[in-house]
Amino acid sequence: AIAKDALMTQPVTLSTAGSIAVIEINNPPVNALSQAVRQGLLDAVVQADADAAVTAIVILGAGRSFPAGADIKEFGQPMQDPHLPDVIDRIESCSKPVVAALHGTALGGGFEIALGSHYRIAVPSARVGLPEIHLGLIPGAGGTQRLPRLCGAAMALDIMFKGTPISAQDALAAGLIDRLAEGDLRQAALIYAAELQTPRRSREATSGLADKAAFEAALTDAEETARSRMRGQMAPLKIVQCLRACITQPFADGRLFERDCFFECLASEQSKGMIHAFFAQRASAKVPEASRAEPRPLNRLGVVGGGTMGAGITVAALNSGLPVTMIERDHDSLARGRANVEQVYDRLIAKGRMSEAQKSDIMARYQGSTQFADLSEVDMVIEAVFERLDVKRAVFEQLDKVLKPDAVLASNTSYIDIDEISSVTNRRKHVLGLHFFSPANIMKLLEIVVPQSAADDVVATGFALAKILGKIPVRAGNSPGFIGNRILGKYGDCAAHMMEDGATPYEIDAAIVEFGYPMGLHAMYDLAGLDIGWDNRKAAQGKRNPAERYVEIADRICERGWFGQKTGRGFYLYPDGARIGAPDPEILALIEAERAKKSITARRFTAEEIMARYLAAMVNEACEVLREGVALKPSDIDVTFVHGYGFPRYRGGPMNYADSYGLARMLDDIRRYGQHDPIFWQASPLLVELVASGQTFNDLNKG
Repeated sequence: AIAKDALMTQPVTLSTAGSIAVIEINNPPVNALSQAVRQGLLDAVVQADADAAVTAIVILGAGRSFPAGADIKEFGQPMQDPHLPDVIDRIESCSKPVVAALHGTALGGGFEIALGSHYRIAVPSARVGLPEIHLGLIPGAGGTQRLPRLCGAAMALDIMFKGTPISAQDALAAGLIDRLAEGDLRQAALIYAAELQTPRRSREATSGLADKAAFEAALTDAEETARSRMRGQMAPLKIVQCLRACITQPFADGRLFERDCFFECLASEQSKGMIHAFFAQRASAKVPEASRAEPRPLNRLGVVGGGTMGAGITVAALNSGLPVTMIERDHDSLARGRANVEQVYDRLIAKGRMSEAQKSDIMARYQGSTQFADLSEVDMVIEAVFERLDVKRAVFEQLDKVLKPDAVLASNTSYIDIDEISSVTNRRKHVLGLHFFSPANIMKLLEIVVPQSAADDVVATGFALAKILGKIPVRAGNSPGFIGNRILGKYGDCAAHMMEDGATPYEIDAAIVEFGYPMGLHAMYDLAGLDIGWDNRKAAQGKRNPAERYVEIADRICERGWFGQKTGRGFYLYPDGARIGAPDPEILALIEAERAKKSITARRFTAEEIMARYLAAMVNEACEVLREGVALKPSDIDVTFVHGYGFPRYRGGPMNYADSYGLARMLDDIRRYGQHDPIFWQASPLLVELVASGQTFNDLNKG
């Protein structure tokens, strides 16, 4: 018999329960598949398989989960033996039945271990999945070959393309799990293992391959999805190719093909960019204030304003389980605010994604009022009224009178100085900015704006709220436009200069989309509403340096009442309520007229030149944001633009892209552009310093 290892610090232990060998993986917190875990698992499987007293083997995870994937500490390091595919092949080759007992999240390599095991049992709360696509990778340990053999191409592609886990119940229905455990998982797995007589290998399964026509149809659809909705990404097309190998080649050949594709993805700039984005997102929540103070309690939220932003914030809070009190100025406005909230749930009901009962349960947490006094017991209030300083200050004056002493007071604003807003209160240390992105119940990014007087625990509470709401937080200093919109203003001006100099808005947008953005800048302006930018430009008119170049094309468009999609035309035409715009000849004529006023002779811009200028303006201003301390580190800017502004995730963000482009090369570009416009194209001292010292933005992230 096999004696239980007394050293519980070992990442893999082997013991017996009667004739059943139990292999337990213990590598907190998520049992990541480090080299030590892989070696320990392989050794335990070999030992158990060789023991004549063992009739079956159970593999399970200690703590909170079955292995949840690769060890992120090994990312970027040379791979060490044993490789996971070889470990899984050895598991599948066992002469005795092997049962994978799943709880928590069995993801990536962890789920591939389960697929390589002969049988799978799971607790009802378990979730399984293959999320490698989020890192620009494909499953590399047999997942693309074993999964479709069990459930067919359509479901396998859905699991791998989305990269999101599925429930144990869905996995059971698809044949990916054999049994749900009642009660204790270990005991249920032992009982199940004792019933089994022979191995059953996924590599030999044929149920998912039976309907060749359906399989090929699913691959054709997936290819179209990869080329359209996942345009520019390598991994989705590699997944399709691997599944095609699954149906056209023997398992061993298909797995070798998968491995080649995996290493091709791993060596790509796309994967490096997405891995950078992954780590940047993890790092964005680590801020000095949160390390110095605990967050305040967050049991009930107040929202002032029931418009688009206020309703979206309310939905996000209700969905997270927080009770919300919404305040509006009168009963009609309050009714519209509630309708805006309910509309979100009614759409879900219409799509069959929510029941009336579920909506009722959520709305039971909602309360509406026209009285600020009804916010007296909330822990935080988020003001989400019109984007005007006087309006926001008036709201803050009212809130200052009714909130309990330790309540946090936040303003949802995209540009306005938080200190200016909070100056009317007697609780400035309790105030911070929360810049949600629209629609607030869907967009993940949340800029947490820290004014000078904010207490550490108030900032920590802002980050705690982000976690509750499932948002990706980025700390921003209190500078006009904060991180994202300040930089947007700069590259938006660059685009306007190119448009006035000869590039059409449609050529600029086409270059941006080709680079990997989901939509172009001018299409985004139309979607947001051109009047928003117009109001900001008018408000800043007296502060503008008269020597700076100012392009009036957008102003001329707004003067005609063309504000984008909501008015049926902006930079583009939107006939009959169309969501995708068409080029407008009148806009081109308007641009020509503006050029003529300034005696500008139009010239051609290539797509490459458009993007070189666009990104140089973006990165140069980002350097100033860093130099002034508005952003703590370059990776925070990457997170902001990937999750808030559509920057292609597979490029890692603008700062990561600049490192790969070459900072010296980008500085040369900026200096060349500056020969024609020395005011706009002033190289940031930070960029100059980095080039002189041979450093990169990633060096600053490490520092």
